Amino acid sequence: MGKSYNVAVVGATGAVGIEMMETLEKRNFPVSNLKLLASARSVGKTFKFHGKDIAVEELTPESFKGVDIALFSAGGSISKEYAKYCVDAGAVMIDNSSAFRMDPDVPLVVPEVNGEDVFKHKGIIANPNCTTAIMCVVVYPLHKAKKLKRMVASTYQAASGGGAKAMQELLDQTRAVLEGKEPEVKVMAQQIAFNLFPHIDVFQENGYTKEEMKMVNETRKIMHLPDVQISCTCVRVPVLRAHSESLNLEFENPITPAEAREILEKSPGVEVMDDVANKVYPMPILATRKYDVLAGRIRQDVSRTDGKGLDIFVSGDQLLKGAALNAVQIAEVLISKEQ
Repeated sequence: MGKSYNVAVVGATGAVGIEMMETLEKRNFPVSNLKLLASARSVGKTFKFHGKDIAVEELTPESFKGVDIALFSAGGSISKEYAKYCVDAGAVMIDNSSAFRMDPDVPLVVPEVNGEDVFKHKGIIANPNCTTAIMCVVVYPLHKAKKLKRMVASTYQAASGGGAKAMQELLDQTRAVLEGKEPEVKVMAQQIAFNLFPHIDVFQENGYTKEEMKMVNETRKIMHLPDVQISCTCVRVPVLRAHSESLNLEFENPITPAEAREILEKSPGVEVMDDVANKVYPMPILATRKYDVLAGRIRQDVSRTDGKGLDIFVSGDQLLKGAALNAVQIAEVLISKEQ
């Protein structure tokens, strides 16, 4: 029996926090003691973990005493405020917010891509943006084989990307429209029921949104490709959970769809779902609650004559590979040398 660890989940009552708890349990992470931390208003709520009731405690600067690993999913401002207390207490912080992702001293990790970067940490390891993580799992093995030069991505992002309140807003608005009532827009930028909009996070001076630039910058950092050309458009769609992405990839070397399928079939974290004759291709409804990212519609880019372009459609669970699962996998890599 290997070593076991005291683990804290910060933001335990949120959509990702709950998935973190469930993922720790399902993957039998060696937890000796689980601490659930959230704001004062959540104190007293209980969650079951391996059959035992665990009460939520208030997050305070003293919360990390005796904690080995802290999984944070409470937003960037909380991460920034509590990082010092966490690290000073000797815990390793695995942070799901964007607070530290681009910090040169903080590894940004997708375990299937750059797991070794985990061991360069100085107390904090960052979990990437959900769309970035889902994309990198599929693109990286193809890059290793054929050298990625340029990528254009369009995303179809579920309400789950906006958290539990955004998911509820999709349900509430859909119900309102079906009942002939005026849908209320409170959480998201626009009406999401029977609609979609190309606006996730805030717009930047260059005309891209912050979400789109996260995909550009984070992919470069994770894949150790500081100069790779990436452009993307991020779109919120009326889907409850699981993000999808349409990827146009340009490689330095020619690649065929058959080669791509063969590479991806052997790649960890990817399930090839590509049999169009039988209507088999990735869809968010199929990716929901799955650990693997689904990849399909793999085809040669017909706009090129050099065989170096490929189109792929992917779907992945935003709350799992895009967040909670990736964070737990980082923790698994972290302890792998001690088990």
